[in-house]
Amino acid sequence: MAAPLGEPGSEAPGGKRRPHGMLKLYYGLSDPAVEACGGLAPGGDPGGPTDINGAHFDPEMFLTKLRKECPLAQLMDCETDMVKQIRALDSDMQTLVYENYNKFISATDTIRKMKNDFKKMEDEMDCLAANMAVITDFSARISSTLQDQHEQITKLSGVHTLLRKLQFLFELPARLTKCVELEAYGQAVRYYSKARSILHQYQHMPSFQGIQDDCQKIMADLAQKLREKFRDGGSGAKDLAECVELLLQLDEPAEELCDEFLSHARCRLEAELQALEAELGQPGGAPMTDILEFTDRGCNIFVSNMCLVIASYQELFVSREGAQGITRMAQDKLVAFVNCLMETYFSLVERRIQLEKGVGDNSLLVRALDRFHRRLQALAKLLPASNVAAEGTEIVVRAAKERIHQYLLALQSFYQDCLTDVRQSLAAPRLAGKESPNLAELLGTISASVLNQIKSVLTYVHLFTAKDITFSNKPYFKGEFCSQGVREGLIVGFIKSMCQTAQQFCETTGDKGGSTPPTLLLLLSRLCLDYETSTISYILTLTDEQFLVQDHSPITPVTSLCAEARETAQKLLNHYVKVQGLIISQMLRKSVETRDWVNTIEPRNVRAVMKRVVEDTTSIDVQVGLLYEEGIRKAQSSDSSKRTFSVYSSSRQQSRYAPSYTPSAPLDTNLLSNIQKLFSERIDIFSPVEFNKVSVLTGIIKISLKTFLECVRLRTFGRYGLQQIQVDCYYLQLYLWRFVCDENLVHFLLDEIVASTAHRCLDPVPMEQSVIEVICERG
Repeated sequence: MAAPLGEPGSEAPGGKRRPHGMLKLYYGLSDPAVEACGGLAPGGDPGGPTDINGAHFDPEMFLTKLRKECPLAQLMDCETDMVKQIRALDSDMQTLVYENYNKFISATDTIRKMKNDFKKMEDEMDCLAANMAVITDFSARISSTLQDQHEQITKLSGVHTLLRKLQFLFELPARLTKCVELEAYGQAVRYYSKARSILHQYQHMPSFQGIQDDCQKIMADLAQKLREKFRDGGSGAKDLAECVELLLQLDEPAEELCDEFLSHARCRLEAELQALEAELGQPGGAPMTDILEFTDRGCNIFVSNMCLVIASYQELFVSREGAQGITRMAQDKLVAFVNCLMETYFSLVERRIQLEKGVGDNSLLVRALDRFHRRLQALAKLLPASNVAAEGTEIVVRAAKERIHQYLLALQSFYQDCLTDVRQSLAAPRLAGKESPNLAELLGTISASVLNQIKSVLTYVHLFTAKDITFSNKPYFKGEFCSQGVREGLIVGFIKSMCQTAQQFCETTGDKGGSTPPTLLLLLSRLCLDYETSTISYILTLTDEQFLVQDHSPITPVTSLCAEARETAQKLLNHYVKVQGLIISQMLRKSVETRDWVNTIEPRNVRAVMKRVVEDTTSIDVQVGLLYEEGIRKAQSSDSSKRTFSVYSSSRQQSRYAPSYTPSAPLDTNLLSNIQKLFSERIDIFSPVEFNKVSVLTGIIKISLKTFLECVRLRTFGRYGLQQIQVDCYYLQLYLWRFVCDENLVHFLLDEIVASTAHRCLDPVPMEQSVIEVICERG
């Protein structure tokens, strides 16, 4: 059979062997040479009769196909190629036969050698079996010969061991004495413990009784020395542990040893507590070290030594093998001991924490509390039965709450200082005769200062919740600290205190409206209103974002705080209106009470007090306009500034004053006036003020004119007194109408003043309106 095209060893058309031909053939890859020779017709079936490498190859069909499709030159090339492949296959087959023949010869030689080796091994195994039989026979003979001697040797060995024990017992007192002299107390106790049971067993024998008595005396002296060493304060923890261990092995009372061990430890630990107390300094003075150094000293010295004492004590009396009978007693004594000393230590720590009065950066305090908490957790793991962990946690929580309280006081003090600065700023220009400062700038300054201070405090407090602080993530700390401490205790508490402080300015009154500057009332009212509008929501949102308040405890809603701030702003603004109204009213009251209205001269000018009233009202208008918007006014008539009161008109004057001129008039003028009031709108003088300039000025002017009216009702006027009131009221009407929300309100009150004056006038002859206008224009 011809070799497949592309077989290993076949020649390529160029004469070069193609080693990868078999792989191509195996994976079904096409070969150009095969296709050229018709081995695989283009598009033909690889398994068809014309596939020279297929299973269904038909030579006749293959040759017929070649003759039909290939020219003569290609047929000649194909024949040459096939001949080369046949020769290559023959050569490969010969090489394979030679290689297999060599391997067969090598295998035959190996089998022959194995046969020889196995023959030798069989001979050696037979020889070994014969030798083992001889050895077994000799061993049996030796055992039978030495049987009697073996029993004797065993007896002699037992006697030798007994003699050695007896020798040890007889030499025991001397050995114990030597060990005591060399201070090898542990070795002496081991010797005695080893022989104690034997001596107790044979104590009825005189010889053993003497040895026992000597040994007990020596060990009693040793126990006394160990107790003295135990009571000596110079021994270290390791020496103490060794002493206790030896005493327990000597059957000393465990309860006494527990008490002595704890008593000795108490002396050392109390000395360390006294050293810590000395670092606190004198009462009322500054501490000798900072809080972090104090905590490090306490943790690294006192708490560490306490942990060593606990570990040593538990190893000796609680965890020691064979100590089951004393475990409960020893544990109770240890817990009482630790709780007592730790209570003293906790009191020192709290005293030191209370000395931290600064309200700046509290990183040292937080780090100190963190280390304190960490070390207490380690101590609590050593002794879970104690209440150290709970009390230490309470100290940390109380310290954090105290810090919150200090920051609250600091914020309140800062707020008070800001108010003091504002009052000084308001008072300084007035004392120096300069212009008042810009209220909008003062408001912005105090608002920004307080807000920045709150942010700074939140930054300081946020250190308590840092991720690297161990107690910050504890549920017993973080939830309550963030919600009840920071949010409610600090932020909400400060906002409420701001409102309460501001409301206190509304409670004190005196001459001229109290000691509080009216401008401060106006400023605080706007500040509280701004807090209600935006600042409170911003501060609480900032707090919730920083501290992730997730506690389910009840918290103050934002709406409640905003309502309180708005109520405070309303009270302040109402009080401002009242104070400013009283100030102007005081001027009007004095101007009315200090003048003789019956004997006054004919008016030629507007009184100076009326000009002062207009000036002060204008100043108030400018002042309020810096902080509040204009507000809504009713539509005003085009001649508001020149309006003539109906009381000034001749018809109204005749109807109102006619009874004074005509003695036979049957109708009372008071009755006419009262009937007219029934149809006029009632004016509420002290109604709540809205947060705008028009409402504020309206309230002030209502109070002022109402006071003017009441003062007029208490006086008696002459002709010229009535005319002077007419001039003054017209002058007020010229300027005050533009400040109020409804000009009719000013007209009505001024109308009432003139009418009331006319009712109390002895000679009610009014001045002509034209003359009044001339006087007011000239004034």
